[in-house]
Amino acid sequence: MDRKTVQKLVGSIGSTVTSFTKSELECLVKLFHTFVKSNDIRPDIVGLDRVAFRRILHSIFGMTDDSLMNRVFSAFDKDKDNFINVNEWVKGLSVFLRGTFEEKLKFCFEAYYLNGDGYISREQIFDMLKNSLNQPSNEEESYEGIEELVDITLKKMDYDNDGKISFADFEKAVKEERLLLEVFGPCLPEAKNCLEFEALAFKHILTSGF
Repeated sequence: MDRKTVQKLVGSIGSTVTSFTKSELECLVKLFHTFVKSNDIRPDIVGLDRVAFRRILHSIFGMTDDSLMNRVFSAFDKDKDNFINVNEWVKGLSVFLRGTFEEKLKFCFEAYYLNGDGYISREQIFDMLKNSLNQPSNEEESYEGIEELVDITLKKMDYDNDGKISFADFEKAVKEERLLLEVFGPCLPEAKNCLEFEALAFKHILTSGF
């Protein structure tokens, strides 16, 4: 990718993403296109598909849960075309690496609901808890145990008692007890993985002439 194209992208993205410097944005744009070039996808598509993005989440950010990685992909993929474009890549990383508490709260909520109605349903809570817990051998005991956890979760977070969790419910619960931010599974990387990624992405800033 030529420098003029990179600078044009940086100018466009920089108008909405303020957590990175111009040099850092250039690094992220170039890194994105390095990942895309190494991916065996159709040449007319400039983006990261689900498989390639999950590979990055696993190898760089230490994520291992397939279900949660799919949810993170969906939270990054704002236009829902099943590809992460460069704008979505940078905006998502701004939350991952330098997001405010409010930005991370919104990101986690978006990762936890997948049906587009703005609510985390009882069924979704059940599925997320089921995937995150070690299952006992007795399927009936497992089902009953998860149902009990779902009831406890709704009792703690469903403030308007409508049987589902809205963003307002989630926000209020998490602000009262911040440990609930990733209550349905880790969808944000650990700090050490973020630092390692920044070292990888921005290592050329001082020597590249950006």
